[in-house]
Amino acid sequence: MTRVGVRLILAASVIGLTVAGCSSTPSSEPPKEPASSSAPKPVAKPAVLTLSPAKDAKDVAPGEPVSVTVADGKVGDVKLTGADGKVVAGKARADGSGWDSAEPLGYNKAYTLTATATGSDGKPVNAEASFSTVKPARQLSVSVNLAEGETVGVGMPLIFTFSGNVADKAAAEKALKVTAEPAAEGAFRWSGDKQVTWRPKDYWKSGTKIKIDAAVYGKALGKGSYGREDKTITGAIGDKLVAVADGQTHQMTVSINDKEVKTMPTSMGKPGHNTPAGTYTVMQEHTGYTMNSATYGVPEDSPGGYSTFVQYAVRLSYSGIFYHSAPWSVRQQGHSNVSHGCLNLSTDNTKWLMDTSKKGDIVTVQNSGGPKLEPTDGWSVWQLSWDEWRTAAN
Repeated sequence: MTRVGVRLILAASVIGLTVAGCSSTPSSEPPKEPASSSAPKPVAKPAVLTLSPAKDAKDVAPGEPVSVTVADGKVGDVKLTGADGKVVAGKARADGSGWDSAEPLGYNKAYTLTATATGSDGKPVNAEASFSTVKPARQLSVSVNLAEGETVGVGMPLIFTFSGNVADKAAAEKALKVTAEPAAEGAFRWSGDKQVTWRPKDYWKSGTKIKIDAAVYGKALGKGSYGREDKTITGAIGDKLVAVADGQTHQMTVSINDKEVKTMPTSMGKPGHNTPAGTYTVMQEHTGYTMNSATYGVPEDSPGGYSTFVQYAVRLSYSGIFYHSAPWSVRQQGHSNVSHGCLNLSTDNTKWLMDTSKKGDIVTVQNSGGPKLEPTDGWSVWQLSWDEWRTAAN
């Protein structure tokens, strides 16, 4: 072989080695597996049914909901039946996760709850629970100082009065709901064990719509007491009316929606009967009313006693402060204080104010020389600041 032929063979060998060194899969690394095109399939499971109340439960509060909850499946047929065969209304949840009762149960009754569901494994399951509701030691009703459809003033407190003592006040508050449109911040405050008052932080806004839901039926209120029946009331807030009576000028100025509309002469409590000073809230209106001192512990035939018929009278406190028509003191009205504590006005002025105002309107007494109005005397909730209202002892 010639020298040229040997050189050609060696060159070909080098070229072959060079091509082998450019391979895309190095000999030291294994080839990669192709990525999976689908996620792992979920494991099929049997449905798990949870019934509430549980089997053989006793003393169940009839105002609490009955429910069925499903895990790893969808709810099927559910039936809640009383011992008398009556079926209690209920509704399945939209996502199939369970079922909830839609009406309250009865007191001291027996019920059976049956439910079916289908698991993610496609198999049906069944469950059943029998239970009984409580027999209350007593049932408490609740009344509210707002009548259905009533329009009231910007100072209106909402007062809930129970027919007996409430031991579990937190449970009672939870059952009482006040909804306002536009929304208004507010809070409850108890006065004794039977009465709780809700007031907004500030005066209501005129035009506000109010809805009260006293959902007390079947709710445990402590010490064996339960609510007797639910109550729903709607109302509205009217024009803002504020009357300011001044014991030094002997004038009452009335403003509507923050604009002064009328000033009228008045006469307040004389020395020894000075009208308490502070912010009152209109409580009741009367056409034809007898002012009798015996109502407040002073016999009418004793010194300082009286019994006087008036044509118009509007209550401002429990202790007997009214603004009322007093034709006998017209000469003193605008000049001196001669009443037993009430705000005397002429008959015409009293009629105008009573026709113009409403429950929940504000009457402020200033410079009367009297003691400070007690916040528990009537609906005088505005005697307390917002912080005092929320922290005051019950």
